[in-house]
Amino acid sequence: MQPYGWRAKLGLIYIASAYAMEVEFQKMAPPGVTTHTTRVSLGDHPEQFSIGDLTNLRTDALQATKLLAQAPLQAIAFGCTSGSFVQGRSEDLTFIEEMERIAQIPCTTTANAIVHACKVLDVEKIAMASPYSLEVNELAHAYFLEAGIEIDHMTGLGLMNDYAISALTLRDMYKMATQAYTEDAQALFLSCTGLATMPLIEKLEEDLGIPVVTSNQATLWHTLRLAKVKNRNTSFGTLFQH
Repeated sequence: MQPYGWRAKLGLIYIASAYAMEVEFQKMAPPGVTTHTTRVSLGDHPEQFSIGDLTNLRTDALQATKLLAQAPLQAIAFGCTSGSFVQGRSEDLTFIEEMERIAQIPCTTTANAIVHACKVLDVEKIAMASPYSLEVNELAHAYFLEAGIEIDHMTGLGLMNDYAISALTLRDMYKMATQAYTEDAQALFLSCTGLATMPLIEKLEEDLGIPVVTSNQATLWHTLRLAKVKNRNTSFGTLFQH
């Protein structure tokens, strides 16, 4: 028996200037599952990225898919929330099809994983907390509406600096999340794979009384399901009970 990844080996395409997602994949992965990462650049100036930078990620992500596909993986995820919703739901699904054509294994993106998480939780209306600018948040609204998910309320910090996003504290993120919450929302979505949100999931679910879905949690959950691995762990929120 191989000592590493005997249950599943997951591929992750991640932003070069960020780090939280890799750490949280490692912490949340069940025994026998390993993650293997290839990074792509968020433009030349991640401290001041643009919507154009987010759109351009896809070309590099397809090259990264080709590289990762040389490893004996069971599934691959493109780990960037805004980079996967920026061009809309239809284009994201087309991008996933292109990834799967290259890799010949199941693939997903973070935005697509959020949609699947909402479906399994039977959620059609969410509150969304993000670090993004209003312009980026509007693109998120359009993506999820196209997927049949209504955003009841949305907050954003106006950040277009990837290093500043990674530096947000638990207190910052908790405040951002609670400000997004509304009584009509069926779930709270904490957006961005640069946010280290894993320690907040259980606490926010206790305080708000609704499921909490985060970019990193949902991406790992969906990638595990694509790899035919099920791991029910209540420490990572309601989603991991499905």
